[in-house]
Amino acid sequence: MAAGKVTEGPDYQALMAGYLDGLQGEGRYRVFARHDRRAGAFPRTLMHGSGVTREVIVWCSNDYLGMGQHPEVRAAMKAAIDSHGAGAGGTRNISGNHGPVVALEAELALLHAKPAALVFGCGWLANQATLSALGQLLPDCVILSDADNHASMIEGIRAARCDKRIFRHNDLDHLESLLAAEPRGRCKVVAFESVYSMDGDTAPIAGIVDLARRHGALTYLDEVHAVGMYGPTGAGIAEALGLGHAIDIVQGTLAKAFGVIGGYIAGEAALVDAIRSSGNGFIFTTAIPPAVAAGARASVRHLRRDGAARAALMERTTRLRALLDGARIPHLDNSSHIVPVMVGDAPKCKALSDRLLERHAAYAQPINYPTVPRGAERLRLTATPLHDDAMMEALVAGLDECWQALQLPRAGR
Repeated sequence: MAAGKVTEGPDYQALMAGYLDGLQGEGRYRVFARHDRRAGAFPRTLMHGSGVTREVIVWCSNDYLGMGQHPEVRAAMKAAIDSHGAGAGGTRNISGNHGPVVALEAELALLHAKPAALVFGCGWLANQATLSALGQLLPDCVILSDADNHASMIEGIRAARCDKRIFRHNDLDHLESLLAAEPRGRCKVVAFESVYSMDGDTAPIAGIVDLARRHGALTYLDEVHAVGMYGPTGAGIAEALGLGHAIDIVQGTLAKAFGVIGGYIAGEAALVDAIRSSGNGFIFTTAIPPAVAAGARASVRHLRRDGAARAALMERTTRLRALLDGARIPHLDNSSHIVPVMVGDAPKCKALSDRLLERHAAYAQPINYPTVPRGAERLRLTATPLHDDAMMEALVAGLDECWQALQLPRAGR
């Protein structure tokens, strides 16, 4: 074929445009609002749009304790930049370790009372790399996964190329039947989360640990939405239940309650070293910068010794739920800090989010498919220790007005 000759083929732009039109038609096209967090001002933020900048209150942040604004965290990051510069210089396989990341891993191992920890670029990588490596390293492995596990866990299990079994969400009887069907001598990993981020429900950790022990399985627990917030030192729900020692591999994030960025695992030294030596998501990604590692370590250390923010988080959550009940705004009941306000319709959920922002200066992104099932659309609210009573009362008054204007169904008495 002559060079430069034009041939017929698919209209790629039209295909992409058609996909986007479909999203918009279903009412689940996502618009990323531009707003600027200001140091020390959270949960207030400056929102930009239509040539206007105004202050709004953020109600959907995963910076659950406001540690992204904490003076100790900011100071540690500034000092690390002055000492080490901006970047890590490459992957750790090539560039080696820098001091702050070594110190951070020691801090995380101490937090979870495990011999070793390994830091990744983000929580997604920690799950994907570790689960995929486990499935390949353990001979004839089968991974048993909760049906509601995060997409990063699902991707890791797929990449493991080993057998998998899906047990119904938090269903101990189903898990037991699946475990009992496998030979005791077969390598098995039970993968689950402590706090499920969309419904805010928690796993029956004690029951899962008991089943895993009785059937010779490893436990892999994602504590992403729990680390920093639960337990005497913030190690998560397992620590709060006195079961931290019984978890073989704990996975967490530095991007939510700890307020920075990064993911990690903690466990026995040989296991962590094997993941370090074989996990593609670790081997082929650049290390987190020294400033990020230093800031994360400062956050972990602060929350290990000071539980005041954890207590305040629970108090604020209880207060918000009471106000929602008073206004008959439907929300899922759970024991965690996550408050899902239920709408059940994608276009109405988007309209609710837009009206709440435009008329009441309250920012809460709509959550829709594929993050949640169709018909389960919602606003996912999080009340941090920095949301005061006046902010909460204004939010619920705004929700009440929006509920009436959009003719959404109220919760029963």
